[in-house]
Amino acid sequence: MNNQLKSYAIIALMSSGVTLGAYSLFNLGNSSGFSDAPSAFTTSVSNPNLPGNPGEFTYAAEKTTPAVVHIKTKMEVRQRQQSSSLFDDFFGFGDPFGGGGGRRQQQQPQEASGSGVIISADGYIVTNNHVVAEASEVTVILNDKREYKAKVISTDPSSDLAVIQIKETNLPFLTFGDSDALRVGEWVLAVGNPFNLESTVTAGIVSAKGRQNIIDRDSPDVNPLESFIQTDAAVNPGNSGGALVNLKGELIGINTAIYSRTGQFAGYSFAVPVSIVKKVSGDLIKYGNVQRGFLGVQISEVNAKLADEKDLKTSAGVYVGGFSENSAAKDAGIKINDVIVKIDGVETKSSAKLMEIVSRKRPGEAIQVTVNRDGATKEFKVTLKNKDGNTEIVKGDNSSESAKSEFLGAKFASLTPAEMKKFGVSSGVKIAEVLPDGRLEMYGLAKGSVITKINDKVINSPKEAVEALESRKGRIKLEGVDVDGSRFIYVL
Repeated sequence: MNNQLKSYAIIALMSSGVTLGAYSLFNLGNSSGFSDAPSAFTTSVSNPNLPGNPGEFTYAAEKTTPAVVHIKTKMEVRQRQQSSSLFDDFFGFGDPFGGGGGRRQQQQPQEASGSGVIISADGYIVTNNHVVAEASEVTVILNDKREYKAKVISTDPSSDLAVIQIKETNLPFLTFGDSDALRVGEWVLAVGNPFNLESTVTAGIVSAKGRQNIIDRDSPDVNPLESFIQTDAAVNPGNSGGALVNLKGELIGINTAIYSRTGQFAGYSFAVPVSIVKKVSGDLIKYGNVQRGFLGVQISEVNAKLADEKDLKTSAGVYVGGFSENSAAKDAGIKINDVIVKIDGVETKSSAKLMEIVSRKRPGEAIQVTVNRDGATKEFKVTLKNKDGNTEIVKGDNSSESAKSEFLGAKFASLTPAEMKKFGVSSGVKIAEVLPDGRLEMYGLAKGSVITKINDKVINSPKEAVEALESRKGRIKLEGVDVDGSRFIYVL
């Protein structure tokens, strides 16, 4: 989660936060890709006592609010203070009780809040990645005030989506609508918890679809997947991860960002369409990461200038300007200067629409691509590949290897590829839990920190970490990266 709001930003992510007591803001239809998701996702909710009729605001609001939750998170922020350690002065190793460099580390509590949507009766909840990404503790508050500690199943920074779960059954949940069928001018409701005001409902219309370049992502490693629904339903900090629903009470989007120069609602909000939500949440639950199929093409939208420059025979579609290595599209026979006009029969008048359709598919799945080539229409069957240029499914680490060290008083877990990128490491283990009265708690290392070496030996797994500690003789030297990104060396 972004820890501060950039006042000059045009688009603001909508989680709200309280840091050290001071209030601040922090910066589908039926998709074939979701067929393997938990069966509860396809079960409809029926409540014969629900007043009103589909198409009425009151009906949609009363059907939606029980399935929208309030999410509160805690994060451990590390701050360093100067220390006058004799150990540091004489030996230069840094204060053994507060970290390297003669600085004592202190944990500063930080709290934030957002929203989430229950998508299955057994407690799966979809929210925004930026709501839970940095959290050390996630609490879910239901509409009826029940509170639960939640487990983060997995996250996807590219779509800014995440799935968490609480241990409960028979929960009210929302069914997926059809964001493809959504029309500009159609009424929608936004449901969430702005400013910690629980179960708030606002209304507006769909003002545009397929919006791109909405969020300025912090990480250069994130490849944004954006095809936002734009509405004028009022949303504010705390609405992040909340529901955008049609008047049938069906989920058609997850509210994610607002157009604002101040962090407050200024007339436009943006939601991830449910066509993407369905695929991403299903993959996160089943695989632990998102299985993305790639065409392997360099694309740009056709406009009058490009059509004239390249002598294209069409004025609408997505221009193929090049190919990546091991391109699925090139292997299927698509050529440079082709214009993709349809995928699986759906028109692709924008790059956003093309990427949205392809993002619903997994590596190994085939799509029908229609191109305009010198004025003639041609069809190609393209079998999508993963980012490595093959058709394999690669599972994530939602059930990562873990191990416990009695000596340090900690539990270790494997690092995901995303965590390796985040911390700038190629190996190591993360501290999944710091046990009470253990050495790590005494030395100030926090949950979420990464240990890369033990006694100068590179550590690649939780098992290796525990074995290195159990075979220790004399001092123990730990090297790694703290949760704030700073490097540390501890000598125990």
